[in-house]
Amino acid sequence: MKKLPHIHKVQELVYELKIRDAAHETVTISPETMMSQVRQILRSKKITAAPVVGDNKLLGIVSVEDYINWVQDGGEDVPVSQRMSRDLVTLFEDEAMVDAIKDFDRYKYYEFPVLSRSSGELIGIVTRFDVIASLLKALDIDYYRKEISQYQRTNFFQETVSESTFLTFNYTVAGGEIGRGGEVASKLKKNLSYLGIHPEVIRRVAIVTYEAEMNLIIYGGGGQVKADLDCQKITVTVSDDGPGIDDVEKVMQPGFSTAPDWIRELGFGAGMGLPNIKNNSEQLSIDSKPGKGTRLKAIILWRCGRDGEPGDESETVAVPGKDGEVADETKESVGGLISDLGAGGDA
Repeated sequence: MKKLPHIHKVQELVYELKIRDAAHETVTISPETMMSQVRQILRSKKITAAPVVGDNKLLGIVSVEDYINWVQDGGEDVPVSQRMSRDLVTLFEDEAMVDAIKDFDRYKYYEFPVLSRSSGELIGIVTRFDVIASLLKALDIDYYRKEISQYQRTNFFQETVSESTFLTFNYTVAGGEIGRGGEVASKLKKNLSYLGIHPEVIRRVAIVTYEAEMNLIIYGGGGQVKADLDCQKITVTVSDDGPGIDDVEKVMQPGFSTAPDWIRELGFGAGMGLPNIKNNSEQLSIDSKPGKGTRLKAIILWRCGRDGEPGDESETVAVPGKDGEVADETKESVGGLISDLGAGGDA
């Protein structure tokens, strides 16, 4: 039987939580503020950098490093707009937390400005500490909910008196609505939890569903997601009437992507969605023809007679990144944040 990577709760959370769950409000500076005032502002607020905002739009960031460079260049008092950093890396509030973690690891920054996707306005800042704090909070909430419900939790399939039992969940996904990515996966996850399915199985199903859901949004123009449950397996079937796939074998290669530039600019389309679905399911089939849409079927095994356990045991660790990218170095990307908190500079 195929061996699947083991997925921990923290890895599930970074995939489920949004950056808005960690971002916090921050002090902003107007572009007309003089450089001679920057030191006092940063010092009084105990921050190392502040966004420069004009007409509700992020224009740049002025940091301690910018101030030091200004002093070394002679210290001529000029507006912040003349000395601020303009080449910024920003995040959107509706991106998954795992995207922030990967950008922290990639750019080695300590913090990122967070923007509203709809208005482009600055809504706050997210730091490495914010990410850790939000994960700890989510773990605490999750533990509390499980503690309250553990006395009522039963396995639906074990308690049902029937020769055979089948359940089907149907969902519709709208195309192009990136900000709604993950809604179906979250709903299905809740339903499986209510049924008493083992958490490891739920995590696999949630990741498979999320990746397929994002493909519908980005490539398929929307479509249908169906999850069929019986006492041996969970089958996730995803179908669309989109452009279809020319070469299925090629798109299964990690890193291969046909995503348009605007999708890549949003941080998606890394070409890891389908490989990640394959890595988290025992069986995967894709039926697609150019111009006639795509039908994907992924099967995740489980055993309802053993408290809803997974179909097999596994040891390795994998976590999805942008567009489902599987990061073999997940322990460094997530756990490494703790040891790396002091590293890097400002965005």
